[in-house]
Amino acid sequence: MAEEQEDSLVWDEDEPLRTEPRGFSQEQMRACVACGRNNPPTRAGCLYCGAALPADEAVAGLLTPSLRPLEKWEQGFNVILLSRPQNFSSDSLNDIASLFKLETEDAKRIVEANVPLPLARAATRQDASLFEKSLNALGGKSLIVADRDLDAHQSKRLRAIEIKDDALLVYTPGSQSAQQIPWGEIVLLVAGRRMERRLEVAERKGNRGSEKEIVNASEFSADALRLDLYSNADDGAWRINADNFDFSGLGQLKTLVAATNFQALAQVLREHAKNAVYDDSYLRVRHALNSVWPLEQHTEALGWRKERMGRVNTEAATTSDNETQLTRYSRLLHYLRLHHPEELKA
Repeated sequence: MAEEQEDSLVWDEDEPLRTEPRGFSQEQMRACVACGRNNPPTRAGCLYCGAALPADEAVAGLLTPSLRPLEKWEQGFNVILLSRPQNFSSDSLNDIASLFKLETEDAKRIVEANVPLPLARAATRQDASLFEKSLNALGGKSLIVADRDLDAHQSKRLRAIEIKDDALLVYTPGSQSAQQIPWGEIVLLVAGRRMERRLEVAERKGNRGSEKEIVNASEFSADALRLDLYSNADDGAWRINADNFDFSGLGQLKTLVAATNFQALAQVLREHAKNAVYDDSYLRVRHALNSVWPLEQHTEALGWRKERMGRVNTEAATTSDNETQLTRYSRLLHYLRLHHPEELKA
């Protein structure tokens, strides 16, 4: 028995020596005030319910930010890159990609865009603050913008306008009276394009229960120009959809081509709104937005179709749309114009 006990105390040479306990002690674990479950001290948000964990100076140095895809109804916190690190190098790029869990090519697009863009969308402000501090340590400059701040100015769709010498008259759907916006109060014009892609696929089961095979696929795409107008009023946000707008207000400039009318309208607004900044950067940076503000995708079942006796196909359609992404980017530009104009290039 003594020999067995002695043998059990012999160290395994292949096992590295440990001076710290495995995992965290019970004293180090932090209880979530929302669900009551214990969490490791490295987390800023609850592992189980997502609620922010109470701040604790004793474990502040252990905290690491976490990222997860947010549900549509969740309000997140966006870490916006304002300027890249000084003496930027490939090592800096790799550090940023690793920190924000991005592919190196995606991080490169964001950093080299040379305009404020999101690097991460965190579930809690505490996680976003940890990302911000880590980026600052790398020499970069960032800003946290909450989703609710981007949603503060809901855009109203315009159906028509009238050009006057001293003001722009705008008409919203269902309203016969116009709202007057003095030209001097229009501060920002953001041009973009909505792009929608729809993929319809018909499948059927293979022979003897093998994997499904695609028997037919069709792809459809559509796009339409967008122009957002912002004034310095609290409720001053409007959107013009080129595919659903009455261009009669252009007078003799109106043509039969919607795209030509849209460009003419943008030019007229720029000439009259002398104080407004015109920004058409969305099409240039949209690919850099995809990793943090991805396109919205929705898949719906279209039912089944009997092809012939013994052959039944199931059909489904997947739609991707950039409308939400475009709206977020437009509102980010407006938010920065109001609160941090020094961070935007003229």
